[in-house]
Amino acid sequence: MTKDKKREPLFHISKRMAIPACQGWLIRISAGVIALLVCSLIAAIFTKDFGGFFKSMGSGAFGTSIRSWTLVEDLAILLCIALALTPAFKMKFWNIGGEGQTLISCLVCAVCMYYIRGNIPNALLVLICLVGGIGAGMLWAVIPALFKSKWNTNETLFTLMMNYFAMCLVAFFISYAVRSGSGVLGFLNYGHLPTLAIPGLPPTGQKYLLSILLVAILTVIIYIYLRFSKHGYEISVVGESVNTARYIGINVKKVIIRTMLLSGAICGFAGWLLVTGARFTVNANLVNGDGFTAILVAWLAKFNPLAMVLTAFLVTFLKKGASQVVTDYKLGQDYFGDVITGIFIFFIIGCEFFINYRIQFKRRSKSGPVEAEHLPDSSEEHETAAPAPQTETVEEGE
Repeated sequence: MTKDKKREPLFHISKRMAIPACQGWLIRISAGVIALLVCSLIAAIFTKDFGGFFKSMGSGAFGTSIRSWTLVEDLAILLCIALALTPAFKMKFWNIGGEGQTLISCLVCAVCMYYIRGNIPNALLVLICLVGGIGAGMLWAVIPALFKSKWNTNETLFTLMMNYFAMCLVAFFISYAVRSGSGVLGFLNYGHLPTLAIPGLPPTGQKYLLSILLVAILTVIIYIYLRFSKHGYEISVVGESVNTARYIGINVKKVIIRTMLLSGAICGFAGWLLVTGARFTVNANLVNGDGFTAILVAWLAKFNPLAMVLTAFLVTFLKKGASQVVTDYKLGQDYFGDVITGIFIFFIIGCEFFINYRIQFKRRSKSGPVEAEHLPDSSEEHETAAPAPQTETVEEGE
C-alpha cells in the first residue's frame, strides 16, 4: 500500500523583508521602459508608424519653449495638490477631496478678482485672493474632518461628495455673473501674480517662474515638516495605529483636524496659483482632474515630497506627450491618449508587486520526482517484528 504523492505548486509568492533602494528603482525604471515599448506597439497599430510615437511624445512635452514651460507649470500645480494630500494620507485619512478643495479656492479667488477689480492696488488684490483662497480650502477640508472626529463618518465618501458640491457652486456663480447665458466667465484682467522680468527668459517663463519657485519652496517645507517636526511624527503615529497614538498621549481628534486644515490650506494655495498665476478665470473643470491624479502621484512616491517631483513629472509628461500623439496622427479623440497614459501607469503600479514580493519557482531534482515513501503492510510488520525478550525462570529450590 503506497501513499499518493502530494502535488506542489509551480511557484511560491513570499513577501520581501527588505530590498535595496537602487534595486527598487531599477525595477521601476525597467517597468517604465517596458511600458513605453508596449505603448509604442499599440500606437504603431493605429498610426502605422513605430518610431513616430516617441518623436510625438517628446515634441508634445519639449517641442517648443512654450510647451516646456507649460509642462513645468502644470507639473507645479499637480505637485502642489499632491503635497496637500500627503499629510492626510500618511495619517490614513483618505482625503479624496483635493479636487473640490482646490476648485472652491479657485472660485473665491475669481470672485475677488471679478468684483473688486481695479478698485485697489494689484498687489493688495493678490494678497486678498491668497487669504480668501487658503481660507476656502481650509473650510472645505475641515468639514469632513470635524464629522470624522465627532461621529466617525466615512471620510472617503464625504470628501468625494464635497467635490461635486464645489462644482455646483462654481456653475452657479458663472450663471449668476454672466447674464448672457454663455456659461463662460472670460478672462479676468486684475489680480495677476507679478512676472519675474529676467533677461533672456522667454515671456512664458517669466509668467510661470514665480509659481514654480513657490511650489519648489513649499515642497522643501513639507518635506521638513513631515520628516523632522513633532507634528509630522504625530501624523505618522496616528497613521500606524490610533490606539498606540492614544496610549502615548496624542490627541487623535486634534491631529485629524489640524492635518486637514493644513491639507486644505495647501489646496487653497494651489487654487490661488492656478487662478492668479496661470488661467485667470474659473470654470467647473478648471482643476481638470488633478485632484484625483495627485493621489496617484503621492502614492507612487510613497508620500515622499521630494520623490513626488519625479512622479509628477512622469504623469505630466505622459499627458502632454499622449495629447500630441493624438494631434499629430489625427486620431480625433483624446481617448487614445488616456489609453496610453493608463497602460503606462498600470505598469508603474504593477512593478510595486515585484518590489514588495518575491516569486520562487519550484526546483526539480536531477533524479526526477521523489517517489512516495513505502509503508509496510500488516503481514510484513508481523514478519519483521523483533522477537519478544525471553525471561529466565527460577526454580523454587534455588
